[in-house]
Amino acid sequence: MASPEIEALTQALARLPGLGPRSARRAVLHLLKKRETAMAPLLRALEKVNERLSVCGVCGNVDTTDPCTICRDPRRDARLLCVVEEVSDLWALDRSRLFPGSFHVLGGRLSALEGIRPEDLSIDKLINRVAKGGIDEIVLAMNATLEGQTTAHYLAERLESYPVRITQLAHGLPVGGELDYLDEGTLAQALRARRPVA
Repeated sequence: MASPEIEALTQALARLPGLGPRSARRAVLHLLKKRETAMAPLLRALEKVNERLSVCGVCGNVDTTDPCTICRDPRRDARLLCVVEEVSDLWALDRSRLFPGSFHVLGGRLSALEGIRPEDLSIDKLINRVAKGGIDEIVLAMNATLEGQTTAHYLAERLESYPVRITQLAHGLPVGGELDYLDEGTLAQALRARRPVA
């Protein structure tokens, strides 16, 4: 039996995505064995992120600065804007290093079953960004789910009065798939084969 503190740490880790009770126990044992080289740096990193964590006021990314690192990058093409559902989708696309533009995080997707309406997402903020001008193309990078495609069609309708080209990722993505779980090759193909929204 572990102490209540070690058990609490194990239970906290087990609540993280991708970790169950057994994986959490293995992680805790590793941290305990490698206290100086693993646990101490992890604690310092968690503390720093916890102190400085913020949501980017421009795109909705999670970072330790506002505006975020991506929005402050002068090498980004401000004329290209990729709209994603969640921060994890932004990170997946950015990790591929295939999209040179900027991003906008909606904070979810439309869902009648879950009661998520347009006003619950960062859609008005997106419209305001587009209305300011300077954007030539908007890539709707919604997940290949029914709700994701419903969200993409809703956004296309809201954006059709603006002088921008609206595209979406190609449908080579697996049905029901989520961007965060795709490999770089699949993401690369989807970005290269993007097409106008009908």
